[in-house]
Amino acid sequence: MNVIICPGIHESSLTQNFIKCLLETDSNRLSNNKSVNILEFPANNLSVLSGFHIWQFLRESLADKLKSPVVFIGFSAGVVGAISAASLWQIFGGNVKAFIAIDGWMVPIHGNFPIHRMSHDYFTHWSSCLLGSSHNNFYAQPAVEHLELWRSPSTVEGYSVDSPSGELPLSLTGAEFIQIVLKSYEEI
Repeated sequence: MNVIICPGIHESSLTQNFIKCLLETDSNRLSNNKSVNILEFPANNLSVLSGFHIWQFLRESLADKLKSPVVFIGFSAGVVGAISAASLWQIFGGNVKAFIAIDGWMVPIHGNFPIHRMSHDYFTHWSSCLLGSSHNNFYAQPAVEHLELWRSPSTVEGYSVDSPSGELPLSLTGAEFIQIVLKSYEEI
């Protein structure tokens, strides 16, 4: 499985921290798993808004692996480009397993694949879900600053909410939530 990271418009060190948190969570399961390939879109300012540029990067990175499963993780402005790239990838025959939108507030997200939203507070969670999501979303509780969810998902406490089923929320960190989502698609 390939995980494509689409950052927002911010310092690149925040994205490096995000990836490091993912690799350190769950006893290094991702870093030890040879079947998981993490690709970071080399964003430079507004390129994160371009689905075409992200799609082109993915096409070049996975040239002969069009059917290889891909999970998109977009943050903030990067959600805009990532959702377009995911749709393009699928239109051209690619296998999009899921899409994780981290603080893509007020970004309409729709696709023919599961969509999960992560939000830095409850207001952002419920108002964003109105614009598209599937089940199993996450919001920080207590609320944190917008960039904190990307910089340090392993320290952000919150709840996983399975919207359609009405189940009680599960308390965990942002990084644990991402790990659970990735693991659920890795086995499919």
